Amino acid sequence: MLLKMVITIVKFGKFRASRQIEGSRSPMSDQFNPDNEEKEESFATLLDRYSPGINSEIQIGDKLHTKIISIGKDTVFVDTGTKIDGVVEKVELLDDNQQMTLQEGDAIELYVIKASEDEIRLSKAVSGIGGRQMLREAFEKAIPVEGKINETCKGGFHVEVLKHGAFCPISQVDINYVEDPSEYVGKTYNFLIAKFEGNGKNIVLSRRVLLAQALEETRKAFYDKLTVDTVLDGTVTRLMPYGVFVEISAAVEGMVHVSELSWSKVATPESVVKVGDKVSVKVIGIEPVGKPGQKKIALSMKHLAEDPWINAGDKFQEGDKTSGTVTRCANFGAFVEISPGIEGLVHISEMSYKKRVLKPEDVVTAGDTVSVMIKAMDLDKRRISLSIRDAEGDPWIGVSGKYAPGQPVDGILEKKEKFGYFITLEPGITGLLPKSYLTRSRQSAMMGKLREGDTLAVVVEAINSQDRKITLTPGNTEDERNWQQFAGDSDSSVGSLGEKLQQALESKNNFKK
Repeated sequence: MLLKMVITIVKFGKFRASRQIEGSRSPMSDQFNPDNEEKEESFATLLDRYSPGINSEIQIGDKLHTKIISIGKDTVFVDTGTKIDGVVEKVELLDDNQQMTLQEGDAIELYVIKASEDEIRLSKAVSGIGGRQMLREAFEKAIPVEGKINETCKGGFHVEVLKHGAFCPISQVDINYVEDPSEYVGKTYNFLIAKFEGNGKNIVLSRRVLLAQALEETRKAFYDKLTVDTVLDGTVTRLMPYGVFVEISAAVEGMVHVSELSWSKVATPESVVKVGDKVSVKVIGIEPVGKPGQKKIALSMKHLAEDPWINAGDKFQEGDKTSGTVTRCANFGAFVEISPGIEGLVHISEMSYKKRVLKPEDVVTAGDTVSVMIKAMDLDKRRISLSIRDAEGDPWIGVSGKYAPGQPVDGILEKKEKFGYFITLEPGITGLLPKSYLTRSRQSAMMGKLREGDTLAVVVEAINSQDRKITLTPGNTEDERNWQQFAGDSDSSVGSLGEKLQQALESKNNFKK
């Protein structure tokens, strides 16, 4: 860069000189006379004016945001923003595969390890062979140093830094919890010197600080680009009863609430994902939190799929019969999923025609598959009313053809009330035996001893199908029927004997005459 600046300024000087010669031939040549009050600017003045701020001081340990100017065989030249270009060893910029992936124009952050009037040497970290003074400067100016972990020891690791021994606590070797310290032995990392005492006899290192700084920079860059509706790929890190945490960038997590996992009802996050799963998520909310530099990110998995309610009207119509799965029960009814993401409510009054339902669990439980009929739909409010009893069929339909006034039937005592007995004739068909009929019955005492669930004989007195009412009267038991039959035979016998006595008397009277 300095060479380009010099060439430009030289060209600029030549341009001024040529103009000066041409000016000597023109009427305005006095403007270019060296004896004029306005003297020609010196080369140094032009250089300083061309590069404002070029004399900024650079100190050892400074962290510079540089840009690569050129890449040589062994060294890389970078723009330091001063008169002197910086130099960094090419080997420091190679990746894990020992390949140079950076190009001219790429930005890179480096530390100043040497600064003079003639040279500025930069490095990603202090490495190689150096004295205690270099380590002290690295400590005082927070310059990273390169160290190799040689072995584990009590509480941490023995690390070799610039041919000097140092100690790194196990808690400072990584951001994450270290389960197997032996995995770090033999590897080389960059460290910050956290403690330098006894003229280098006690050196304590920390890698965690550098990692935290790098993560913070990565997090900030990620937040700057993050917007609502962004679709990201992430990894499930934690499962909680209320949702799933997903890592969407280094040190950045968002949460998928349990209601955002699927359009279908989700009982537990474990039923949808597990830790380590790779998932795609959509950002639906970004809020600042108490900690500076952090944000609360709300994610959704279900919004990556089409909303099932959009086409629900094409799939279902009022009066349709379908099947579904009971997802949950409430005091007022049961919710049934008739299609993934589409739930309807079966009110407790729509549970059954065949029995009185006091709570939904008397008929269904979560997980049951049931047949339902769609009674009403309000797609704008995402509400569907369902009926289990209508899907099964109304037993009162055609009841007039099955029962007639005067027909004796056997029923089951369902419930006793002050005004009479409710008698079930068949599932869903219940009649009332009024108390006034009970008191007039010859078997009132016996019927008063009946319990709910007992069978008794009744007679159909009247039917009102529209109001779903059947009036019953007491029927005869087998003993009463036998008694009536016996009573009938006795009446017949007595009548015949009387007639014969009457005939005998009449014959006797006729004989006397």
